[in-house]
Amino acid sequence: MGKNTAVRRLDLGYFIRPASETGGPQPRVEPVLAYLVQHEQGLILFDTGIGSADSETEAHYRPQRRPLQEALSAAGATLGDISLVVNCHLHFDHCGGNPLLRGKPILVQEAELATARRGNYTIDALVDFPGAAYEELTGETEIWPGVWIFPTPGHTPGHQSLVLRQSDGTVILAGQAHDFASHFASDQLARQAALHGVEHPLPDYAHWVERLADFDPRRVLFAHDCSIWEPSDSNF
Repeated sequence: MGKNTAVRRLDLGYFIRPASETGGPQPRVEPVLAYLVQHEQGLILFDTGIGSADSETEAHYRPQRRPLQEALSAAGATLGDISLVVNCHLHFDHCGGNPLLRGKPILVQEAELATARRGNYTIDALVDFPGAAYEELTGETEIWPGVWIFPTPGHTPGHQSLVLRQSDGTVILAGQAHDFASHFASDQLARQAALHGVEHPLPDYAHWVERLADFDPRRVLFAHDCSIWEPSDSNF
């Protein structure tokens, strides 16, 4: 990607994860973040925010939404400017704005779309809506020069991340491949320890972490964490 490529983070609201899902005694407020990627071939929107859900889901997560149009406007863009949509996965807090982008290509892993269409997974109306234009991928794909979609299964079977080559290093939009930057950092250290021959037991980490390292990421950004991972040798 050239020096004029830019990544803009979009604040699309937040939700309250109940204590039953946090592993602790307290609920946790989590941001919902999307990313606008400016490339010489057009604009990519990575995730689209929180969609309308059924009453049970609304009560469970108590989402607070920021309209996608408002967030795009603050970044100097409109819905009509978007060239491609990429969802890290199809849960309702990541694909909620997709129906506003009918007719736009939506790039998704084949496994993710198949899982979503089996039901009891997400909000069905956010997946198959009038004008939905899916382009199904199987595995790693370079969609534009310097832009890869890379499978990062775990949170869901078809979860994917976006890899961006920039003049100052590779940026990875990791979605919910990890909930927090600190979790990603832990996996990186576990991999490093394994490469150094440290004896087991060591923490397990996802198999795709090895392939991710081949891209030599300089920054990794997430969907539910405002923190940014950078390698320990980064300059400030």
